[in-house]
Amino acid sequence: MQVNGIIAEYNPFHNGHKYQLEEARRRTCAGYTIIAMSGNFVQRGAPALLDKHSRAEMALRCGADLVLELPTLYASSSAEYFASGAVALLDKLGVVTHLCFGSECGDVTLLTQIANILADEPAEYSAALKRFMQQGYSYPNARVNALMQLYPFLEGHWQVFSSPNNILAIEYLKALHRRKCTIQPVTTKRTGAGYHDRQTDKEICSALALRQALYAGSAPSQLCYHMPAEAGQILADRLSRNRLLRLNNFSSMLHYKLLLERDHGFQDYLDVSADLSARIQNRLGEYTNFDSFCDVLKTKEMTYNRISRCLLHILLDITKADMDMGRAMDYVPYARILGFRKGSEPLLSAIKEKSSIPLVSKLADAEDLLDPTAYAMLRQDVLAGEIYQAAVSAGTERPSANEYTTPLAIL
Repeated sequence: MQVNGIIAEYNPFHNGHKYQLEEARRRTCAGYTIIAMSGNFVQRGAPALLDKHSRAEMALRCGADLVLELPTLYASSSAEYFASGAVALLDKLGVVTHLCFGSECGDVTLLTQIANILADEPAEYSAALKRFMQQGYSYPNARVNALMQLYPFLEGHWQVFSSPNNILAIEYLKALHRRKCTIQPVTTKRTGAGYHDRQTDKEICSALALRQALYAGSAPSQLCYHMPAEAGQILADRLSRNRLLRLNNFSSMLHYKLLLERDHGFQDYLDVSADLSARIQNRLGEYTNFDSFCDVLKTKEMTYNRISRCLLHILLDITKADMDMGRAMDYVPYARILGFRKGSEPLLSAIKEKSSIPLVSKLADAEDLLDPTAYAMLRQDVLAGEIYQAAVSAGTERPSANEYTTPLAIL
């Protein structure tokens, strides 16, 4: 059985995502595709445009066979932890034969060579990295300079280190290398608009461009050219019933949490340094909303997205101890199903036979299936879902959608 694994956010699902699904299946001749997908919050430290069940349905209607939720601990973390958690999830299923991902360079050999060096950290590389950092280079620039100095085959490949999909691809490959698993990497060269491209004048445009267009007031019907019809219909349907979520929909929640814990400080939270904790405490009087507070706190060393991710960890109660616990459990101790196609029963049967972690399809059964530490991680996913749905329903006089009663997407 050939099975593709894809790590995604689908925020939202667009033509480029469908192209990748189809191209990966063509190249591997896989019979099934499993998606490890971020839940209601995404890696840049923001809420997803649509809830996870809607985005899972988009993926299933456009060619995926099974969608699993990447635990919030990793979905909202740095690229390294995002990749480590997602690769661990796919690896532990015991059936995935290929990890398929997009990249700007499209050269899996080059990306693998770089990833293996970074994963093994040879002594000469570590020494060069330390020298450049002592000279005042930021960590990303020091890393690139160290690699270029030591490895002549990288000459002329500076752009590999400045392209977001390449960077994430390298993290996926590092995770595969460290796990010593048999999953084969397959990369599809990114086509159409770039990751950060905000223009919607191409058939394949970026998810960022689609989000920005919606935030600027475009109707979903105006974006149908850029999305598969099935995904566009789901987007239009959900936005006709629920408001478009932005970071600032969580402003009051975050402000309350910051005020509540101001005296204690925030450095117990994941990615929050002592310096950032002090800046939050000292500048909390300038708080007006989530978005503007990220601008207040950002520095030359800490980008807006990194600050947003740190504040999201505070809001969602994600701590350094949680990550330590996750790593101690080899990252992922369960596979929570968000949806599947009815024709994928042989795939589900194979996973039940070969997986080293339990499949969770019904939350009510999870406490009996999981040990206490694994269940604590799942409860973190549930809390994140409840916080997200509270923002969706705020001001509507409707109750929030319930994590325990929301049905799986089954097609």
